Amino acid sequence: MEEGNSQSGSVTVMWLGPMSSVDSCVSDQEHAWACNLGQTRQQRFLGSRAWMRSCLSDLWGVPAQEIPLHAPPGAPPSMHSGWGFVSLSHSQGSALMAWSSAPVGVDLERLNRPFASEALMRRYYALSEQHQLKGLPKQAFHQSVLEHWLIKEAAIKWHRGSLAQDLSHWVVAADGLSASHQGKGLQVDAHCRQLGPWGIAIVSACEQNLTGTRVCLS
Repeated sequence: MEEGNSQSGSVTVMWLGPMSSVDSCVSDQEHAWACNLGQTRQQRFLGSRAWMRSCLSDLWGVPAQEIPLHAPPGAPPSMHSGWGFVSLSHSQGSALMAWSSAPVGVDLERLNRPFASEALMRRYYALSEQHQLKGLPKQAFHQSVLEHWLIKEAAIKWHRGSLAQDLSHWVVAADGLSASHQGKGLQVDAHCRQLGPWGIAIVSACEQNLTGTRVCLS
């Protein structure tokens, strides 16, 4: 993956940045959805949708409110037919979004996020993953558990699944470059990296779809 400030012809583009505090470019439908949310969730919802629309407006050269984005609260965002595919992840006031010509999934986590890595691994990771991870030094182990988590969550978003139902079924390959769903026979290619204080992952069913992906810092 490359860093940059524009799509530069890539078939997949990612944006990473703080969610907008200005909601002037959200749609009337998004405003209506927001009215049914509590104040904190409403601000996060409107901020994330305004930010998504701003990024996609730059990509397509279309006014933000005219972007055919369908992103109700609590549901995976989607674009109208012919406009490609999007995936969104947010954490602590920042967001990661990918747009691609084929389905993608992304996840974003702070690298310094505190969590019980060994307990998480034993509860949700397959025996093959546990065998590969538990021999690592402490710091590398913690980082690798987090990277596996990022890929698993991105894969769940790619196939629009459920964290509760699918997390333990997604198994990340030893090289961290792919993952497979043991119950549904699904497989994706994966890229995972660190960017500043963040860990990010993106997955797609086609490796070519991830080649040359650009990360735009908004």
